[in-house]
Amino acid sequence: MFIKEQNRLCIKDEFGLRWIEPWGADALRVRATPLKGFEDDTDISALLDVEQPQIEIQIEDGTASVTNGNIVCEINEAQVLCFKDRSGKLLLEEYIRDRNHRQYKKGDEMFNSALEIYPRCFQPHLMTDQFKLTMSFEAYEDEKIFGMGQYQMPYLDLKGCKLELAHRNSQASIPFAISSRGYGFLWNNPAIGSVSFGKNRTEWVAESTKKLDYWIVAKDTPAEIEEAYADVVGKAPMMPEYGTGFWQCKLRYLTQDEILTVAREYKKRNLPISVIVVDFFHWTAQGDWKFDPVYWPDPAEMVRELREMGIELMVSIWPTAEKSSENYAEIAENGYLIHSDAGVRGNYLGDVNIVDFTNPEARNYVWSKIRQNYYDKGIKLFWLDEAEPEIQRYEYRFFRFHRGSDMEIGNIYPKEYARMAYEGMEQAGQENILNLVRCAWAGSQKYGTLIWSGDIDSSFRALRDQFAAGLNMGLAGMPWWTTDIGGFHGGNIYDDKFKECIIRWFQYATFCPVMRMHGSRLPFVEKESPYAVEGSMSRRLFSGSDNEVWSYGEEALAIFTKYMMLREKMRPYLTELMKEAHEKGTPVIRTLFYEYPDDRTAWQISDEFMLGSKILIAPVLYEDMRKRQVYLPEGNWRNINDGKVYAGGAEYIFDAPLEEIPVFLKDGCLSELM
Repeated sequence: MFIKEQNRLCIKDEFGLRWIEPWGADALRVRATPLKGFEDDTDISALLDVEQPQIEIQIEDGTASVTNGNIVCEINEAQVLCFKDRSGKLLLEEYIRDRNHRQYKKGDEMFNSALEIYPRCFQPHLMTDQFKLTMSFEAYEDEKIFGMGQYQMPYLDLKGCKLELAHRNSQASIPFAISSRGYGFLWNNPAIGSVSFGKNRTEWVAESTKKLDYWIVAKDTPAEIEEAYADVVGKAPMMPEYGTGFWQCKLRYLTQDEILTVAREYKKRNLPISVIVVDFFHWTAQGDWKFDPVYWPDPAEMVRELREMGIELMVSIWPTAEKSSENYAEIAENGYLIHSDAGVRGNYLGDVNIVDFTNPEARNYVWSKIRQNYYDKGIKLFWLDEAEPEIQRYEYRFFRFHRGSDMEIGNIYPKEYARMAYEGMEQAGQENILNLVRCAWAGSQKYGTLIWSGDIDSSFRALRDQFAAGLNMGLAGMPWWTTDIGGFHGGNIYDDKFKECIIRWFQYATFCPVMRMHGSRLPFVEKESPYAVEGSMSRRLFSGSDNEVWSYGEEALAIFTKYMMLREKMRPYLTELMKEAHEKGTPVIRTLFYEYPDDRTAWQISDEFMLGSKILIAPVLYEDMRKRQVYLPEGNWRNINDGKVYAGGAEYIFDAPLEEIPVFLKDGCLSELM
């Protein structure tokens, strides 16, 4: 039964209730449930409460249609949804094979089916109000799919991939996809699940949920799709000025003296640096959220000296609390920890539990400690680590949050973690808030989230994975993204092969939204640092080898310096791009097709990218590569390495010696980079 209800179409039948309603321009939100109605889910939905346009609803002879600008949803006699644009072009349709409606059209071919497969399947979890939901759509041979967040694989086009809708260290599930067919699709459900972009069908699964909820938009270009998505889930703040500079980090600086010594050395060498980082286990205990005074005797003075040098200090925060922490009893008594339905709680580097940031009281409590022990000492930038959170073996079915089970709502955790710091800093009067977070979900960008790609390994293979991840993160709505230059795990600073890898990574990272040096370098150092303080917390005196730009020899230093200086010249341009990201939701780094949607070749390119609209970069992603093929789209492109201008719409072979990668400026732009 079709019912017009205010500004939405309601469908009621033996399978439950469905709503189809506008949600922003040229977009529709579709919800369904086998229960009696929809609960208020504002706190777990990625969608903001935006102003809704009036839509056109038509009901006739057992069919209906809903039109909102450029998108039309048609519902046939089988009550199957089919989405088209204003010209009648098919975008997406539900997958059904029903013996009572046997005639189907696939392309130009008609066929029959007796399979009885339905698009929406709610399989009940007995004796609960939860269901396993499977939502199926038709697949299209000509379709390419991008976005979806960060997965450790080299595939930019996700067609043919199966993706877990769950977070892990180095995996961030952000379920928004852009299709080459002209639509964007958000799976607005934070349940643990999966999606398969198969040849035969596209299938979304939520393992434990009460409802189906998705958002679909129809636009003419990928840029318009991206901007429409940002309008309904939120946009990043304006990045602070220091964010576009060079960030220095390693595992790990052990003392206040050590970090100041490194900062002074950068200044002595006249090397640009904007941020330096205090990594984990600078604290007395997990859950104290304060500096160990033996190693860090005067944080306020440290911040003051660094600011005099033009350097911002970032400090690592973890969501973990040890039972030995001075705050643990209060945290536990107030119910601020993640609970275990079965099995054991998460244990990592001690007897610890994890704070539940889906609980607003827990967010307020932890921020009060951070403010007292860090923020009030001048620290305005935080590294929110362990943000998935990294529970033992990711046994999602065992754990429960304040807001619901991990299986039902677990993917919102990193967003609520970022929200904790963002809202605390906002209430303290800070503007242009930026925090480094190891994971995200749809809408995290509005909480000042800079995502990095986690504890990846130090290899060219990992570099190729990050190349795809960074571009798909941007398309999933996260304009602020970075990697550990050189990877995190391993990388011997005396190994020539690793030196080649980190040089190529450094060159690539120069053109990423944030340029950040980090890693656990070999050979490993334990109790050998000249900065170690005898007799205090000796079990935590461990670190990787040096990871400053001068740590890899003179040849590497010369190359690093060249690209650091190039980054400095680009910072005014990067500020323009950050403003665009803030105002429109635009990615900072972009696929070629994002800028050239009518260029069929651009949709095929998976090893080049754009920094904004004016710079094209062809990074070296393979060991021993000294030449590489480059496709240049329409226009004239000046090679910053040889100064020559090349006509677009063609492929070329360019030299790529160790000291440089091919980089091109569009139509005479940014001549100051030459």
